[in-house]
Amino acid sequence: MKLIPITAVALLLAPAALAAEINVTVSEDFQEKLEEDYGAREGDFLAKEVKGDLTHALDKAGVDTARIDVTILDAKPSKPTFKQLGDKPGLDYGLSKSLGGMKLSAIAYDAAGEKTAEYEYSWYEHDLRISGISTWYDASRASRRFARNFVDDMQEGDLAN
Repeated sequence: MKLIPITAVALLLAPAALAAEINVTVSEDFQEKLEEDYGAREGDFLAKEVKGDLTHALDKAGVDTARIDVTILDAKPSKPTFKQLGDKPGLDYGLSKSLGGMKLSAIAYDAAGEKTAEYEYSWYEHDLRISGISTWYDASRASRRFARNFVDDMQEGDLAN
């Protein structure tokens, strides 16, 4: 029973989570690519991935910002999407591989709505031998790298693009 008060004190002393509003959208060009080639649901998956990675990076670094608007400018899957498999029955999910990745841009704002940081990032796998093992594996790697680098730049005060 002594653990309950100790746990309560530890929670009170722990730094509060910095809750930034994170909005993730896709560019018009990428939205068209999603609808025609990859499937609209894939955009939702990528947006959720980016938001989660950015939330994790912000929390880990303790960076305080009011709002971040992220735009997925482009993404390429490492394996065929569900829609691609349906559209082209000859594709084999297990054997089909491609060079995946993602390009993103983001703007951070303070509580007054002033722009505090702007960042653009892209990363695509360059070696098919080590390309991803799941549909959006390489894009997920790009998302994690984007989040980490953007938060690092915010901490340093860089407004680098």
